Amino acid sequence: MDLTIDDALKAKCPETALGCVSAQVEAPPSPHALIAELNNCEQEILRLPEPRAVLESPQILATRTAYRALGKDPARYRGSAEALLRRVIARKGLPRINAVVDIINLVSVESRLSIGLYDLAHVQGDIVFRAGRAGETYKGIGKYDLNLEGLPVFCDALGPHGSPTSDSERTMVTSETKHVLAVIISFGGKEGLDRWTERLGKLFQQFAGGREITIICNLESHKDPVKS
Repeated sequence: MDLTIDDALKAKCPETALGCVSAQVEAPPSPHALIAELNNCEQEILRLPEPRAVLESPQILATRTAYRALGKDPARYRGSAEALLRRVIARKGLPRINAVVDIINLVSVESRLSIGLYDLAHVQGDIVFRAGRAGETYKGIGKYDLNLEGLPVFCDALGPHGSPTSDSERTMVTSETKHVLAVIISFGGKEGLDRWTERLGKLFQQFAGGREITIICNLESHKDPVKS
């Protein structure tokens, strides 16, 4: 399986870069130590003099700019990192789903970058990151059918299955998942992706039985495929 960035998306969002982590995992409920990390992350944000300032971080602003460039309203279709940060600021807390999903949410909030997470047992063929086309939809996780036109989306041989706003039910991670691909999505360049891909790999290993971990930290163009 190769993952590539579409040239047309890259032309409109030239700073797009992806950090990819594939791993064999287990997805039980989060252990107490991971829950403690999630709680600490939430409290660090709430203790800031102005917690809402995190919504103006460079990573969040770059995502909004990319959505506008692709023709999508970022106030209506938010990146998942921004949505998670808004939950924390509103004191709703981060969701507690399973160890793998909770790790993704933790690193997304820490990095201010949206992260796609896919059960590779339900991905078919190669993946391309491109703009959604007219008429394309899928059922988002715990959501209604998502209008994908203009959204940046991950697509395999069966069509779109993920985006920085919401991934699809088709490739979502459950307690039965054994092999995942996590993709950190930056619209502001590759800086910091090495840090966050390493962080993901270590957390998978520590809390989700991660093994056979492969990391590509700065996928930037169609010429730089990641194989899994």
